[in-house]
Amino acid sequence: MLDPITTIIILIAVGLGAGTLGSMIGVGGGIILVPALTFLGLSPTQTASTGLIAVASTSVSSTIEYSRQRRIDYRLGIEMAAFAIPGAVLGAYISGYLTEESFKLYFGVLLLLTGIYVLYKNSILKDSAAKKRSTTLRAAAFAATFGAGIISSLFGVGGGIIFVPAMLLVLGLSMQRAAPTSQLTLMMTSIAGVLTHGFLGHPDYFQAAVLSAGAFVGAQIGSRGLALIVVAIEFIIDWLTSK
Repeated sequence: MLDPITTIIILIAVGLGAGTLGSMIGVGGGIILVPALTFLGLSPTQTASTGLIAVASTSVSSTIEYSRQRRIDYRLGIEMAAFAIPGAVLGAYISGYLTEESFKLYFGVLLLLTGIYVLYKNSILKDSAAKKRSTTLRAAAFAATFGAGIISSLFGVGGGIIFVPAMLLVLGLSMQRAAPTSQLTLMMTSIAGVLTHGFLGHPDYFQAAVLSAGAFVGAQIGSRGLALIVVAIEFIIDWLTSK
């Protein structure tokens, strides 16, 4: 068992890293948070609920900053949240029935699928860009957000691993708009999940507060970092094409 000071240091560091990454790519940072919380010995319900509080902190911080930059598609973000929020409430209830072994197994599968998406993201984006986005596909994207809401509360990962691909591949947003808009959806979805987990008595509020403090600061770093990266890429492309 780790001593309290070491635990606090780990939580702040993990929160910073998760907040920065989650804000930059729009996934909420839960992919980093969940393994860390599991390592610290939290139960599945504590892991999911405590992680989700940090995800909410990240998304609130990111949404504030992206709103200032005027890069959020508010209508789309709210529409997706309307489908995701019921899933988040359901996911919080389901989390209470998962054993530690099943939680680790299902989260491992989720990580595997996320890794496959990251590996093949560029080729998928190229293929989807050439395809006409039908009304059926658009409806399917919104339906998938219900599942994202369940995943959000079930594992504490935020659901952005579905929101962002849906916005990029099906709804046709650029990464500059998808990541910020995803943070708005994440904010509303994660808050709904946190309230439900709180009602059920799942969170470890002390660890959640420490983790959230790091995540909030990290999200501010990440939301500014994405803008810098985009500008840097534009300069590099301009340099390459001018030769």
